[in-house]
Amino acid sequence: MSFISYEKDCQFPIQNLPYGIFSTSENSKHRIGVAIGDQILDLTAIRHLFTGPLLESSTVLNQSTLNELMGAGKEVWREVRQTLQRELSLDGGSLRGDEELQRKALVSQSAATMHLPARIGDYTDFYCSKDHATNVGTMFRGADNALMPNWLHLPVGYHGRASSVVVSGTPVRRPNGQTRPNVPIAGSARAPPVHGPSRRLDVELEMAMFVGPGNQLGTPVTIETAQDHIFGLVIMNDWSARDIQKWEYVPLGPFLGKSFATTISPWVVTMDALAPFAVANPVQEPTPLAYLRHDDHYTFDVELGVSISGQGHPHHPVSRSNLRHIYWTLKQQLTHHTSNGCNLRPGDLVGTGTISGSEPDSYGSLLELSWNGANAVDIGGGETRTFLQDGDDVMMTAYCQGDGFRVGFGECRGRILPAHVL
Repeated sequence: MSFISYEKDCQFPIQNLPYGIFSTSENSKHRIGVAIGDQILDLTAIRHLFTGPLLESSTVLNQSTLNELMGAGKEVWREVRQTLQRELSLDGGSLRGDEELQRKALVSQSAATMHLPARIGDYTDFYCSKDHATNVGTMFRGADNALMPNWLHLPVGYHGRASSVVVSGTPVRRPNGQTRPNVPIAGSARAPPVHGPSRRLDVELEMAMFVGPGNQLGTPVTIETAQDHIFGLVIMNDWSARDIQKWEYVPLGPFLGKSFATTISPWVVTMDALAPFAVANPVQEPTPLAYLRHDDHYTFDVELGVSISGQGHPHHPVSRSNLRHIYWTLKQQLTHHTSNGCNLRPGDLVGTGTISGSEPDSYGSLLELSWNGANAVDIGGGETRTFLQDGDDVMMTAYCQGDGFRVGFGECRGRILPAHVL
């Protein structure tokens, strides 16, 4: 229990303690904070309380991003967490009895501005949900050829655009791009390409891991040690312009249909906080190659949700999914990523790909929910969608349900702005 009061369904109890970067109107400096209840604990204000052997002379908590803390490794992470739990507990350290320090160190979340948690040097997106891959493959290639021949043998991924990763609450501009209308014209099988706003703007319900300590170029991370390189998770919406992507992706994969924006939640939930929610890994058939095999449970029971608010209406749920629906585990993703010697660095972002379950209400994209535009999706207030309209506000949520407590991730949210007129 914490001396900070909160409700039992609060997303940020003492069992969670996620990290974020925040500022306030009174202090514009970006600094590290930890969410507890509806407050943010400013770690710069309580820096003197971290007196353990690894932190006493360290500067990792005085930074404007989490990169140095991410790169410090699991022993440092655990020393920070132990200190925080002691100081925030009902019968713990000195913070509880020091009201002046509390006034300096505790900031209402409603009074803070959240920023990206890290300097994201590189961003990779995988394609790890078998149900999602099967759904999309069925739409475009038929059920008999839904999964490509490599899909059950390796985690498929691509290199994304790190510069357009934004924090929750940042508006997202509808992208312009080149598309090819699927309509015949006289003397030609199809109309020629056109350039303009995407008409099939979509969401992708994902989670993403922040890399902790990196690896040297040329030295792979093994499956046995992959967990030591994963700092924590965030919610991610990898916005997608389906019509732009469809025309451009052959032969090199996604480009302008994906690079215009990727939104992440501001709070990074650590793997120590998620450890109680580990569940059995999915059955993988055929058995992966030896470098990808592991028996330890590294799949997590995280409830996921997507809701959309249309023209002035409250958010309406359109999907409920779960992180346990991914086929390739986080350890397998990171191990495969580095298996060719690729070097990862602290603060790199690695997405799971769209997370869909087997039932229609668990699909993680409008492409699936509307089945490529064939079915209208109810968003409440008498409105329906097949793809997003200007002004739509999309909110994604995630939490783990414990015995009398909840470990939450906050919100991953963005509103669609009209495309620029070219």
